[in-house]
Amino acid sequence: MEKIQHSHVQAKGLKLHVAEIGTGPKVVVFLHGFPEIWYSWRHQMIAVANAGYRAISVDFRGYGLSEHPSEPEKATFNDFVDDVVALLDSLGITKAHFVAKDFGAFVAAMLAILYPDRVSSIVLLGVPFLLPGLSPLQSQLPLIPPGFYMLRWMIPGKAEADFGRFDAKTVIRKVYSMFSGILPPVAADNQEIMDLVDSSAPLPPWFSEEDLAEYGSLYEKCGFRTALQVPYRTMMVPCGLDDRKITAPGLVIMGEKDYIMKFPGLEDYIRSGKIKESVPNLDVTFVSEGNHFVQEQAPEEVNQLIISFLNKHCD
Repeated sequence: MEKIQHSHVQAKGLKLHVAEIGTGPKVVVFLHGFPEIWYSWRHQMIAVANAGYRAISVDFRGYGLSEHPSEPEKATFNDFVDDVVALLDSLGITKAHFVAKDFGAFVAAMLAILYPDRVSSIVLLGVPFLLPGLSPLQSQLPLIPPGFYMLRWMIPGKAEADFGRFDAKTVIRKVYSMFSGILPPVAADNQEIMDLVDSSAPLPPWFSEEDLAEYGSLYEKCGFRTALQVPYRTMMVPCGLDDRKITAPGLVIMGEKDYIMKFPGLEDYIRSGKIKESVPNLDVTFVSEGNHFVQEQAPEEVNQLIISFLNKHCD
């Protein structure tokens, strides 16, 4: 960890925090999800650097050590895509491999469609190929229960009031505990999402108090304004790319015990091969005991999968 270097780069008028390790022309850019941060890729960054790659992990705008946009409530997925392109330009990188987790997978997919000449390959974890608007699962949306956490957090002010009862570290503890489960977090009508987990619940064995302190300090700094806007309050806004295909080679890594697999229609979308209609050159791998944080839970297995894929698709 001490070999990871930190800096800020200008992108679209904002200073974005960048963590980096390794050198050379083979570049891997890591894109985090929620409630994650650059730090969630710590195991993968060191592994791919040791395998001969330059590893870069960025905090999206409004996350971690990156600056907030002036109006976080107006941030969109397109802003995040533009930031990544600006990041590449700022660092003089023509083309890169992208490894993305959770909502970062939306950003990586949009990048691969809009800027195919900048994308060598994509690896998606925790969320398969999906786009804002949740195409191609839109027909399944009526099956989602009203207490589902995503629907609750889409409502302006709802999550702010729920989160605001706790410090940032406790919010992250609760979200990590919830998202590590096999079932999607769903609250009753008279219950808040944060109350689904007791504040004293033990952390997952692969997530230490030191890890929690790192996340807590970063979210204490950045808060949740941008994080609630992107992904949650822009997730249902179509991006107009539904009929476009990804030509770059892709790999999806899903945990068999990831709660996301219970999202209506998602497991069939992956296992039936329908996902390959949008990403023809795609491999899909399941980690048998993996949960939503599979890259932190089973880093050695995930690192091996990623590095093997990257080596196969190096330009």
